Amino acid sequence: MSTAAIRPAFPVWPEHNRRLREAVGRLTEAQLAIVPGPGRWPIWETMGHLACQRVFWLCDFAGEPGAEATPYPNAGNDCPGDDDLEHVLSAAQLVAGIDASFALIERALDTWTVDALTEVIRHPEWGADDRAHPRGFVIERVFAHDLTHIAELNDVFAANGLPLIDLWG
Repeated sequence: MSTAAIRPAFPVWPEHNRRLREAVGRLTEAQLAIVPGPGRWPIWETMGHLACQRVFWLCDFAGEPGAEATPYPNAGNDCPGDDDLEHVLSAAQLVAGIDASFALIERALDTWTVDALTEVIRHPEWGADDRAHPRGFVIERVFAHDLTHIAELNDVFAANGLPLIDLWG
């Protein structure tokens, strides 16, 4: 049995987050409005979605406290991109969301243990939307989701002559 925290399994995540928040914080209103292609969201929606989905998976799904300390206290029903396409978010608002949602990740990295990763979380009260996932799936999903959208953002940056988020530097 291991009661060790899971932080050592994700040593680069805080640095990835720092680079993401810095890149998003530099974007102008016009750059945040860039839509990478048909059927895609503008940058502001994608980054709002990234931050809000952190809250959904960690708080709504896994039961961690802290959603109310983020801009997304109702992440299950009101996320930029997923549900809210009307309230355009500024760079400052996006950075605030990235920071607040990463605080939830930091807490999980420090308090979730290796043994806890096998705990299956269910939500039968969600009816047909009931999902059953181990806690390990939740943290892996949030990490992979971050990387997916950072890569997507880098594609948009490259196509528009903007500096890339260097995840390897």
